[in-house]
Amino acid sequence: MLRRSLPLLLPVLLSSLPILAQPALAQKERHFNFHYTFTVKNVSPGEHVRVWIPLAHPDAFQDVTVVSKSGDLPLKQVHQPEYGNEVLYAETSKVDKGEYKFFVNYEVVRREHVVLVNGKPLGDVQSAPAPRVELARALEADRLVPVTGIPAQLAAQETAGATTPLEKARAIYEYVFRTMKYDKSGEGWGHGDTLWACDAKHGNCTDFHSVFIAMARAEKIPARFEIGFPLPADKHSAEIPGYHCWAEFYLDSTGWVPVDISEAWKHQEKHDYFFGAHDVNRVQFTAGRDLKLAPAQEGPPLNYFVYPYVEIGGKEYPNVSIAFSFEDVDSTPTKVNASR
Repeated sequence: MLRRSLPLLLPVLLSSLPILAQPALAQKERHFNFHYTFTVKNVSPGEHVRVWIPLAHPDAFQDVTVVSKSGDLPLKQVHQPEYGNEVLYAETSKVDKGEYKFFVNYEVVRREHVVLVNGKPLGDVQSAPAPRVELARALEADRLVPVTGIPAQLAAQETAGATTPLEKARAIYEYVFRTMKYDKSGEGWGHGDTLWACDAKHGNCTDFHSVFIAMARAEKIPARFEIGFPLPADKHSAEIPGYHCWAEFYLDSTGWVPVDISEAWKHQEKHDYFFGAHDVNRVQFTAGRDLKLAPAQEGPPLNYFVYPYVEIGGKEYPNVSIAFSFEDVDSTPTKVNASR
C-alpha cells in the first residue's frame, strides 16, 4: 500500500502561507488499482517476436507502484531518453507457442493538477524552469502536427489582439472548444492529424489536442502531448475501453499549464476549469509523439504510445487483444489531502 500520512507540522505551515497559495496545497486525489493486460495472438512457430509495453511511472501528480508484472517472455525495464517515458521490453528469437500473455498491475494515487483558476495563475505557485532542450522540442513540428500552413494561419487569426502567451493560449483553447465536436463517427479520427481535424472539425481527444498543440507552437508557445487512461468519475470499478490524452503549454512565469479541451467539450460546465487544470480521473503512461523506442523498433516512429507495440519479423503485428480495468482503493472516488 502507498503511505499518505500528513506531517504533524503541516497545519502550522499552512497557516503561515499566503491565502492565495493555500489551494494549491489542498488538491483532490484518487487512489486506485489499475490493471493492464494483453495477449499477442496467433503467432506462427519460429518467428522473431519483440514486445514494447508502455509503463506508467511516478511524477509530480501521480504516485505509481508496480504491484506485480508478468509475461510469457522475460521483461526488462528500459528508460526512454527523449521524453522520459518508461518501457517494459521482451523478445524471443524463435517463437515456441501460439499466444503470449502479459500483465502489469499498478497501485496509483493521482493528484489534481491546478495551475490556473478562472484563467489566472493560482497564487504564487510556480514550477522549476523547464530545460531548454525540452522547451525547444515542444516548439517543433511532429509528423501530424505541423507548425506552419493552416495551423499557423488559424493561430495568427485567433490570437490577433492578444498580447501575452497566456492570452494567446486562451484564445486557441476557445477556438478548439468552439469549432471542434467530440464525434468518433466515420474515418480519420483518432490519429491526431491536425490538418484532417482542422478540416473535419470533429474527432476524439487526440484530434482536439493536436489542433491546440499545433496552433500554440505556431505562436511560439511550447506545448506537449500526454496520454494515459481515463477513470469514470461516477464508478468505483470498471473496464476501461480505451485511452485518453491531454496537453500542456508552457509559460515562463508559471511553468507547464494543463488543458483538457475534449473533457471540457464533454462536460461543458467545466469549460473554465479545464483551461489550467487536470482532474484526478486519469492515469498518465507516456508523453510525446513520433516516438523512437529503445531498444529501437524496425518500423517507423510511433504516432503515440499507450497500447502495447509488437513486431514480428521486423514488422508491426496488430493481432493483439487488450484489456484494461481499475478499482478504487478508497470507498469514495476522490478525497482531499493537503500533502502534495
